[in-house]
Amino acid sequence: MSIFEVFIIGIGLSMDAFAVSVCKGLSMKKLDIKKALIIALYFGIFQAVMPLLGYLLGVAFTGLVENVDHWISFILLSLIGINMIKESLEATEEKQNDSVDVKTMLILAIATSIDALAVGVTFAFLKTNLMLSISIIGVTTFVLSLIAVKVGNAVGDKLKGKAELLGGIILIGIGLKILLEHLGIF
Repeated sequence: MSIFEVFIIGIGLSMDAFAVSVCKGLSMKKLDIKKALIIALYFGIFQAVMPLLGYLLGVAFTGLVENVDHWISFILLSLIGINMIKESLEATEEKQNDSVDVKTMLILAIATSIDALAVGVTFAFLKTNLMLSISIIGVTTFVLSLIAVKVGNAVGDKLKGKAELLGGIILIGIGLKILLEHLGIF
């Protein structure tokens, strides 16, 4: 998997964190850079750690699923993408809260990074450079979350659904590319 592909996956994975960061920025009366950095750090760290955990799980089972690993990657990425698209189309009223206490941020960081765990499993099947991949994903999420807090504070929640929709489309596209490459079509 190329650095560009990992970067695109990082963008796709970070869209949940981006959407939540927009909401956090929206709930701030005035942009608080310290809170913005805390939000971005939580999301960036968890988006990097979860693929590592997924990779370790994937390595443990690689021998058992080697013949179908491309299908597993495609299905996992597609399911994550479809879920993100579904969530982007649902009109949900979220309580706005600019709190960055440990409990709040742990819950949000875990909730927005579960999909990264599944992507980490696919990294094990694809023999991806793990340290480079998780670094790219973590930094990408950190930067996009930081930007999202600012955007949310300035613009509002009009971007939330669009960010999740884009993230879902990206992940499905990467999954399809993995499958087609393995089948020799692409």
